[in-house]
Amino acid sequence: MNDRGWAGALLLATLLAGCSWQAPQALGTLEWDRVTVPAPVSERIVRIDVREGQQVAAGAPLMQLEPAQVRSQLEALQAQEAQRDAALLELRHGPRAEDIAQARAALAAAQAQAQEAKAYHARLQPLSGQRLVAAAELDRARAAAQSAQAQVRQATAALDELLHGSRSEQLAQGEAALASARASATVQSVVLDKLALVAPRAGRIDSLPYKLGDQPATGAPLAVLLVGEAPYARVYLPQALRNRVQVGDALRVQVQPEGPVFDGRVRMIRSEPVFTPYFALTGQDAERLSYLAEISLGKEAATLPVGAPVQVLADAAH
Repeated sequence: MNDRGWAGALLLATLLAGCSWQAPQALGTLEWDRVTVPAPVSERIVRIDVREGQQVAAGAPLMQLEPAQVRSQLEALQAQEAQRDAALLELRHGPRAEDIAQARAALAAAQAQAQEAKAYHARLQPLSGQRLVAAAELDRARAAAQSAQAQVRQATAALDELLHGSRSEQLAQGEAALASARASATVQSVVLDKLALVAPRAGRIDSLPYKLGDQPATGAPLAVLLVGEAPYARVYLPQALRNRVQVGDALRVQVQPEGPVFDGRVRMIRSEPVFTPYFALTGQDAERLSYLAEISLGKEAATLPVGAPVQVLADAAH
């Protein structure tokens, strides 16, 4: 080998000696399951019953939103429900006896007028033939008699309508209107109850984004709770480790740097890969894809702070 060949071999050996292979690492953070309590409506906060970091039981009061406007809307809907209920009851009972008596009287009056108009027209007919009455007068008498007969038919139909009572279609419409009003009042009642926010689960208050007197928008997070008996490690598994780890596997997780070690069990691994996050970029791992995984830990890790950096020990993933 000539001098140039020896120099090239020496350079390659030097580069290889300076490169050290680093095993793939699964890094992440310590997390808790979170439950967010949203604002049911946009109302002012009038009372806050908890503080951040406080442990609360399920159903414990968290805060109160101003109920005046929602209560007024509920009362208006309840009044509308009562009105629809009374209208349906009226349809079911049918017309009053007084209304039927009034319709009978109106029919009798129309019949009397029709009889009188008919008789007057009958008296004018022979006089018209003798040219003792103008033709126009006879025509007016005939029209009056016909109009009186029409009024009799109208009064008869009105009386028949009262006697037959409400139609089935009218009852169905009344029942539907009452059901709609009742449902609206029920919804508003639920909204009113939700203004007194309570904890949906036992947990620890992690965040109260709004202060007393604020008026958050509908759906805004009013309280964030950390729930569950123990935290979990959210880590990113490189491809090299993903092939060796399955849901249900036992792993050992260490709090960084050089912190305590906890036994855990994989509860979830995402099927879709993601790019390695910035805090897990180490050497060749920067060019690899990672899979988000969650590792359940025991109660002994409950005192650790949220967001603490963790690492899956290499021997645990073998």
